Amino acid sequence: MLNTIHKLKRKIKFIQLSLSPTTNHLKKDISIQKKWLGNDYGGFYVATEFLDKNSIVYSFGIGEDISFDEEMIKDNNCLVFGFDPTPKSINWIKSRQVPENFKFYSSGIGDKTTVDYFYLPKNPNYVSGSLVQQNNVDSDSKIEVQLQSLQDIAHMLEHKKIDVLKMDIEGFEYNVIESILNSNVEIGQILVEVHERFFENGQQRTIDMLEKLRKHDFLVFGISETFEEISLINKNLINNKK
Repeated sequence: MLNTIHKLKRKIKFIQLSLSPTTNHLKKDISIQKKWLGNDYGGFYVATEFLDKNSIVYSFGIGEDISFDEEMIKDNNCLVFGFDPTPKSINWIKSRQVPENFKFYSSGIGDKTTVDYFYLPKNPNYVSGSLVQQNNVDSDSKIEVQLQSLQDIAHMLEHKKIDVLKMDIEGFEYNVIESILNSNVEIGQILVEVHERFFENGQQRTIDMLEKLRKHDFLVFGISETFEEISLINKNLINNKK
């Protein structure tokens, strides 16, 4: 029932956004083979031809949906490392039998390794909180959570290369992207859900973030129907494939 409601909401949003000129800043840079992994609500386009059983996937922002992670494992038999400091998400993962190749950590990604405040959703029935104050969270309801920079996470897990980095982190993507790009971790694909709707200058934040990504040789190859899930690939990965 919940997935049906999500699908309906996404279809309505797709119709609204496709008629809006505000999506003109989202354009593909390159056309390559891609596949949607995950359900309609929690999926992303992935360039699967660049993945195999040795691929490493980081999945930031789990909530109560690991459909993307499960399909990634099913398709490639690779390792997926999930991260989410949300109390409901942590308890949900504990209550489930997750795939053997899925490793979960109850911390979040930050622009540096530190302890910070995490704001819980206004609606107690919702899962997703945020590290930024926005309309969906209660600024008076917050907890302390552990954040780690990508540099420190990769060092902890002994990874020098990440084949896919996926982020659905409720508006904090704009804060961490520079730290991610300035790390010495090699990244093949970056999949990010943008949350423009949380901010008055949300569109400009996305434009600035995509500009930073393009300057670091990442090209947009996939955009979801709702224009919220954006998939980028490192052009060096494509050049090495030729």
